[in-house]
Amino acid sequence: MGKPTGFLEYNRETAKVLPPKVRIANFKEFRTPLNKEKQKLQGARCMACGVPFCQAGMMIGGMASGCPLHNLVPETNDLVFTGNWKQAFLRLNKTHSFPEFTSRVCPALCEAACTCNLNGEPVSTKENERAIIETAYAEGWVVPQPPKVRTGKTIAVIGSGPSGLAAAQQLNRRGHNVTVFERSDRIGGLLRYGIPNMKLEKSVIDRRLKLMEAEGVKFVTNTNVGVDITAEELLKKFDRVILCCGASNPRDIKVPGRDARGIYFAVDFLKKVTKTLLDSDFTKAPYEEARGKHVLVIGGGDTGNDCVGTSVRLGAKSVTQLEMMPMPPTERAASNPWPEWPKVLKTDYGQEEAIAVFGHDPRVYQTTVTEFIKDKNGNVCQTRIVKLKSEKDAKTGRMMMVPVEGTEEVIPADLVLIAAGFLGSQKYVTDAFKVATTARTNVETKPEAYETSVPRVFTAGDMHRGQSLVVWAIREGREAAKAVDESLMGYSYL
Repeated sequence: MGKPTGFLEYNRETAKVLPPKVRIANFKEFRTPLNKEKQKLQGARCMACGVPFCQAGMMIGGMASGCPLHNLVPETNDLVFTGNWKQAFLRLNKTHSFPEFTSRVCPALCEAACTCNLNGEPVSTKENERAIIETAYAEGWVVPQPPKVRTGKTIAVIGSGPSGLAAAQQLNRRGHNVTVFERSDRIGGLLRYGIPNMKLEKSVIDRRLKLMEAEGVKFVTNTNVGVDITAEELLKKFDRVILCCGASNPRDIKVPGRDARGIYFAVDFLKKVTKTLLDSDFTKAPYEEARGKHVLVIGGGDTGNDCVGTSVRLGAKSVTQLEMMPMPPTERAASNPWPEWPKVLKTDYGQEEAIAVFGHDPRVYQTTVTEFIKDKNGNVCQTRIVKLKSEKDAKTGRMMMVPVEGTEEVIPADLVLIAAGFLGSQKYVTDAFKVATTARTNVETKPEAYETSVPRVFTAGDMHRGQSLVVWAIREGREAAKAVDESLMGYSYL
């Protein structure tokens, strides 16, 4: 697809990015896409490889290789190359619910599995996808698709993150009556409050929500299922219920001094910042949260990076990011061949900004916290940290990260953000519906299935598979919708 020799003729080119010291002045998206002609050349780089791992979405070595949605990547790239933008949109729309989200926040599993990686740089599929969907919006091709016939069946979706929205969209278009319940004040879940505005402007979410409302989806906010409304009430009122509540239990750091003021879970910090921006229509940012403070971020993942970028924008005096694991290699190891997901060092936007402002990478590897030190008023003011090394546990045989004696040191920390990942579902929800859970607190189902241990109750997203990516949540939502449809109608074309 594309141009068979295109990858030899054209270099990879991506969106122009504002310099770090410029973009930290606000919370707006900071990437300027290529023009149409340049984007066509990026489509041309997709060769007729015959082995499109980019769209396979298969698990290799415990990690996903290619798009979990099975987007028809070579075909859409070819249509971009030839300038058939409407056909590209129609093709993408066959497999994808929300390309405008993933083209901004997905780590591009498709590109990591691109055959061009064998001897060069991958096709810029993620940006081709963004060009397709934004062209479709600009041209008026993205329009409400209300069903012509209603089935009379009713479905409650609990949670309005990417899995819940994907399930709601599919089932509504099938003709079922769908109501989405959200405990927060705005629809969007992780998309709204878990991802900072500079990665995903909230107007992009609102644009899609207006379409879904026009299609007939009903949204109910400020309603906490299991608290404001019972599971029994929902099961009495609706034919089916889908639990899409996310992986909402943040991992904690249980060390002395944890009760100090000034220590927050990352998700709470990020939500507060975004909510302040939205409530003020972006006229106010909560600078008081980090301005002039030594910020310590515990966790080296995407959420930790978001905390770094947010803290820099709020005027932090310094930012340190701790990661328990060793620094990844800069190139693929022999044990990590293509098309496996590349376990290599990545410097994300937040780290780039910290480097530009403070002159050094904020990340400190193989390090953890042993104590939070309070001042006389009970506020965190310092943190005791220690280096770690990998060592085999004599009892289990597993490799463990253990403290290195004599490496402890104390660093300043006025604000601590815990971004150590998430466990599965919250107990009050699973207890309300009496659904079985796994040892990792995810809602239990049969393999590759979505119906829970309770009849008529289904699940999808992080609540089902554990903490994962937006693209996986969308995949789960679409698959759960199909399972619900089959249970209601006896068949499904979703």
